[in-house]
Amino acid sequence: MAVLPISDYQRYAHQFLLESFQTRSYLNYSDGEWKKHLTPADEGGNTVLTVFGQAINFHQLEGLLMQLGTSITLHRIQRHSLCNVYGETVLRANVTLNDEAQARVRLAQACEQFALEAGIQLQQPKLKEAGLLVMDMDSTVIQIECIDEIAALAGCKDEVSEVTLQAMQGKLDFDASLIKRVACLKGVEVAALEKIRDSLPLTQGIQILIKELKMRNWRLAIASGGFTYFADYLGERLGLDETLANILEVNKGKLTGQVTGSIVNGETKAQTIARLASAYDIPLSQTVAAGDGANDLPMMQVASLGVACHAKPTVTEHADVSIRHSGLHALLYFLEV
Repeated sequence: MAVLPISDYQRYAHQFLLESFQTRSYLNYSDGEWKKHLTPADEGGNTVLTVFGQAINFHQLEGLLMQLGTSITLHRIQRHSLCNVYGETVLRANVTLNDEAQARVRLAQACEQFALEAGIQLQQPKLKEAGLLVMDMDSTVIQIECIDEIAALAGCKDEVSEVTLQAMQGKLDFDASLIKRVACLKGVEVAALEKIRDSLPLTQGIQILIKELKMRNWRLAIASGGFTYFADYLGERLGLDETLANILEVNKGKLTGQVTGSIVNGETKAQTIARLASAYDIPLSQTVAAGDGANDLPMMQVASLGVACHAKPTVTEHADVSIRHSGLHALLYFLEV
């Protein structure tokens, strides 16, 4: 066993990372020292700390763990099996939570301070077993809010965008805000929506995520407070199993400023998790929900794992884990492999 003083972490970082990624060695940090082990140790139960980012070094690890302080007990930290597969250093640690609330607050602070991604999970869905992923569409699967882009065609983008932001932050009732925003779209020609649809900017990493999950018999769906015109198109383009969204009412080739049928809101999204899990015979322990807005929180609470994706602060605060800087493929790192 080699002891690595914190003051020497820069000198040892490159050598250790290379060695540990080629062997079964792992790191333990305690009493102000990094210790390298070659034999099994206490796994620390099922609670897992996942840390990832580009070219992580000892300075970042040291800073993260010192920020967490006594809120956790670290049992071991080792290479994740997906480490460097998609360009990120990915580390997995077994921990005991001494103060869960404090640990989560400090973890979020450390992620910003040291430009890392990290999450603490009490349980992890298994990548190798069939599962269900339900994703929000706007600002999750794609990088825009479609309703704001339609509003630009109607000459009221600023007004609609402000309402959209407040709704996603949980400051407005979603149903009422949607009705108000859609009313502003009255008179827009449906044909004009094609330009928006054909240039939808996919979020980085979505194709990798979908490919990896489909290879392992996962079911994939979109549940969106947006519109079927875009969700159905993305479902076909990405090969998803199901899409659910609101239907814009059309009369004589133009939007009427209303939606038809029931509004797809947070409650509907939560019901979608349960419905699809039952339909595909997938246990809830194998379900994941991903989104960015307050209306995604209900489905995150139903799913075994709720992932905030470049999300609003209230969503990041209440989700199980968050993707703050990386592409959507990073969701894979939060699954047991």
